[in-house]
Amino acid sequence: MSLILGDPAQLVLVVAALVLAGMVKGILGMGMPTVLLALLTAVIGLPNAMALMLVPTVVTNLWQALAGGQLLVLSRRLWLFLTTAALAVWPGVWVLASVDARWLSLLLGVLLMLYGAMNLARRSIAFTERPAHASGAGALTGLLTGMTGSSVFPGVPWLQSIGLPREALIQAMGMLFCLTTASLALALGERDVLTGDLLLASCAALVPAFAGMWLGQKLRRRLSEARFRLVFLIGIIGLGIGLVVRAL
Repeated sequence: MSLILGDPAQLVLVVAALVLAGMVKGILGMGMPTVLLALLTAVIGLPNAMALMLVPTVVTNLWQALAGGQLLVLSRRLWLFLTTAALAVWPGVWVLASVDARWLSLLLGVLLMLYGAMNLARRSIAFTERPAHASGAGALTGLLTGMTGSSVFPGVPWLQSIGLPREALIQAMGMLFCLTTASLALALGERDVLTGDLLLASCAALVPAFAGMWLGQKLRRRLSEARFRLVFLIGIIGLGIGLVVRAL
């Protein structure tokens, strides 16, 4: 916590990032980890950003994973993908703790740019539910989660490609994000990247994050979701470019 509280200007930026990420989650139903990582990495560095986002991400996605009434059905269908993703987080965190975080910030920037560009172009990656694809997509998702904190690639494209109905897809994404983030918390703690102060700060981050979600849900009734989504994706690409330039 001293890392954040020691600098009032930094604290204001962190709280603002949490509120904004919560607003995006409230409007779109997703995007909190992506926004938090993109904004917080520029303020406090990637390892600290990953630690700070843990509690808000786990709590919000646990609710999303339990809602929808298809938990058992999806668990039976996706168990190989989800299990592989959760386990592969650990070697990813080993890489995080072993290499210069600047290069992982660069990787995160590239992933954000790819995520935004693919969604703007409405492109998808062709996957199947065959065990090789499920385990491969899960392993790469977990590895990248451990290295960058982002569970977007290729996990979300894989889930989108297997023909899940909209509500099942939203619940499945919640299950993926909840499991990988919980595994990330354990792995960061085991590698001494997640300190007691950072865990306490992550718990405190729930307050501005939920305040932002409440505001986002209010705004959702007044804004065009399609227009907001367009601005959001362009902003994500811009943040990714910023991380890449800063890392280089």
